[in-house]
Amino acid sequence: MKRFPSIKKNTDFVTVYKKGRSFPDRLMVMYIYENEMGFNRIGISVSKKVGNSVVRHGICRKIREIFRLNNINMKTGYDIVTVIRPVAKDADYKKLEDAYCRLAERHNIIIKADDRF
Repeated sequence: MKRFPSIKKNTDFVTVYKKGRSFPDRLMVMYIYENEMGFNRIGISVSKKVGNSVVRHGICRKIREIFRLNNINMKTGYDIVTVIRPVAKDADYKKLEDAYCRLAERHNIIIKADDRF
């Protein structure tokens, strides 16, 4: 089984925060920074203000799954950090996915159907 491409080190998070670009949404803030690895990695930051550990972990699982399913439609070579806002604890999967895809479009990392061929 391949390892999930996630950002684990604090130095990687700090690099994305300081050198990357960000766009906000009602549910989350997405930071993007180019890495030189040839594949995308995701980092998820969920504050204790969002809820208890069960709620936070549930949101993390949803965001990881959104990343996994939508990664084939994205340009490669980016570190993506999503900072989840407290409003997101009441959001369902579809709302989180819409917010994630909308922010990815604003960052211009979505590959459109015309660009694939």
